[in-house]
Amino acid sequence: MDFQNRENFLNKLAERMGRPRQTVPEPMPKWVNNHPTTRLTDRTQEQLCNEFVDFSRVMMADVVIAKENELPQTMLDICEKYGGGKVIINNDKRLVELGITPILQAKFDSYVWDFNAGDENIAKAEQANIGVVYGEYGLAESGGVVLFSDKEFGRSVSLLPEKSVVVLRKSTVLPRVAQLAKILHDKAQNGERMPSCVNIISGPSATADIELIKVVGVHGPVAKIYLLIDDL
Repeated sequence: MDFQNRENFLNKLAERMGRPRQTVPEPMPKWVNNHPTTRLTDRTQEQLCNEFVDFSRVMMADVVIAKENELPQTMLDICEKYGGGKVIINNDKRLVELGITPILQAKFDSYVWDFNAGDENIAKAEQANIGVVYGEYGLAESGGVVLFSDKEFGRSVSLLPEKSVVVLRKSTVLPRVAQLAKILHDKAQNGERMPSCVNIISGPSATADIELIKVVGVHGPVAKIYLLIDDL
């Protein structure tokens, strides 16, 4: 459609709607309140974490809290509780530094995401019983965890295995998604490399039919486990 045809089309459309063409956007309406940016921001970090845990459990996620020095054994306990078997782990140095990747490699049939392996990663994720990833942030309002995708952090690790474990620090729990948006905005303004994808996950996959009968595990993990590091 060339410029003249577009103008004629829009003029006719405005005429049929009974109002003149609007070529200048209307100003944004004044906010009734500032809840989007201030809700839950009056909480202490410990209070935010408590709300995050409570809401996560409402969303059918299993929350396990451990000190940093307890993480390797706690991760083993989680994997054994959820059936062990094949485990896939994101190639995340933070998981290595916490002792999680080495202990899983020693005790289970484990595979670490390899960017150079291509589709083999997807096949390994499909075959895995448990996927282990590191979460960037938690959201107190929704019980959601935030995952940043990267060539070393495959989305399939948290989506394809039957069970999914997210390691998350208490100190990184945010009030709500407004604070996450501010963090991402600041990263972009500072010229930092942005994640290829931002996933916000709240509990295991679930859906409900017209009668609101909830079914878990329809299009993703049937169990979601948050391993929350008590670093406060």
